[in-house]
Amino acid sequence: MLASDLDGTLLRTDNTVSQATRDALAAAESAGLLVAFVTGRPPRWLHEVANQTGHRGVVVSANGALTYDLHTETVVAEHPLTPAELAEVTGRLRARIPQIRFALEYGLDFAYEPEYRHDWNISPGTDLAGRQLPTPVAADLAGLLDKPAVKLLARGHGMAADEFMDLVEKLVGDTVTVTRSGHSPLVEISATGITKAFGLAALAESHGIDREQVAAVGDMPNDVPMLEWAGQSFAVANAHPSALAAAGTVLAESNDEDAVALLIQRLLDQHQPG
Repeated sequence: MLASDLDGTLLRTDNTVSQATRDALAAAESAGLLVAFVTGRPPRWLHEVANQTGHRGVVVSANGALTYDLHTETVVAEHPLTPAELAEVTGRLRARIPQIRFALEYGLDFAYEPEYRHDWNISPGTDLAGRQLPTPVAADLAGLLDKPAVKLLARGHGMAADEFMDLVEKLVGDTVTVTRSGHSPLVEISATGITKAFGLAALAESHGIDREQVAAVGDMPNDVPMLEWAGQSFAVANAHPSALAAAGTVLAESNDEDAVALLIQRLLDQHQPG
């Protein structure tokens, strides 16, 4: 299996997939590799990736909480936070960090507090292919916690990214999984034990693939569990220090230099007969 993160790893900075990467993914599948994208993205942000990659592979999304089939664009499995867990975690965090604001990924739907601010447009009407997206709900927090969510997003306005994540981990890390996938004060919270490694391991087991047969590549703190679990692990040149430290090999190329495409070619060359 080839397991790759998306943003900052397989995708270029402009969120596109290069022709070299599309060709490499096709070659990987033709050679018999199961291609798995392992991402913090929810399914509603995977349509464009499906189009750009030719609907190849399976996605472990929402940092391991959802498994999504790109061929059919359907949810295969999910492991959400319960309403009780959401209430406990948000209560603890707001009591200590008054300026914190929350958003929730329910799987295919999204909701957020009115004061929540993201790094990108959180409520576009359509995806890049022009398909209609579900309309996000803006409401007071109490009205957002009544159903399970695959991911709780917490924004620490005015705080440094590492400082904010460290504080959130200290406050609620005993009951949930805390990570981040970007460079801003935004943390991503999942049910306890749910990580990219959890989702990837379950996917590998369902296909009869041992961890030693998995090559994984990533760039951010949320990739660390996956990089530590996989039999072979790689970090792109532009990776966060935590991912660089967790990877068995640091690639010379960045996401904008077709790092994943070149890695695939090297892996395939290693397994050529003779």
